[in-house]
Amino acid sequence: MKQDQIVIYQTEDGKTQIDVRLENETVWLTQAQMAELFQKDRTVITRHINNVFKEGELEKEAVCAKFAHTTQHGAIEGKQQTKETVLYNLDVIISVGYRVHSKRGTAFRIWARQIIKDYLVKGYAVNERIRHEQIGELRQLVGMLGRTIQNQEVISNDGCVTVSLTR
Repeated sequence: MKQDQIVIYQTEDGKTQIDVRLENETVWLTQAQMAELFQKDRTVITRHINNVFKEGELEKEAVCAKFAHTTQHGAIEGKQQTKETVLYNLDVIISVGYRVHSKRGTAFRIWARQIIKDYLVKGYAVNERIRHEQIGELRQLVGMLGRTIQNQEVISNDGCVTVSLTR
């Protein structure tokens, strides 16, 4: 997926479709979009977001961004105006998703747990495979060093060179 683009997210039941902004390696939603996603009133989402910051779970400056977009001026035909909208990144979306009580919130938590589980299991499997490969490489290296040391000349304290050809 490219940066700075809009991705359309649709729920499994097909009833909700949300335009999700993908930028700076995360997704961004407005409070209104989160309200639609979790099927909760926007005031509920606002309360949860405020609690996330108040409790110190997330730093507001790190997870919020203001995006400016141009819209038609409401009162003057043909004129455009710039409107700033606050968007919240994936960290906030996840935090809110674990706080809301709704069927959609429950579905989100089930989805998130499965993603995390898959990531951990796949990560463990990859790390285990890498560990086995590294152990095999280390054994080869130790064997090669052992053979090299066995075939090296040995200099004794009296300055004489002794060649060891033991195997």
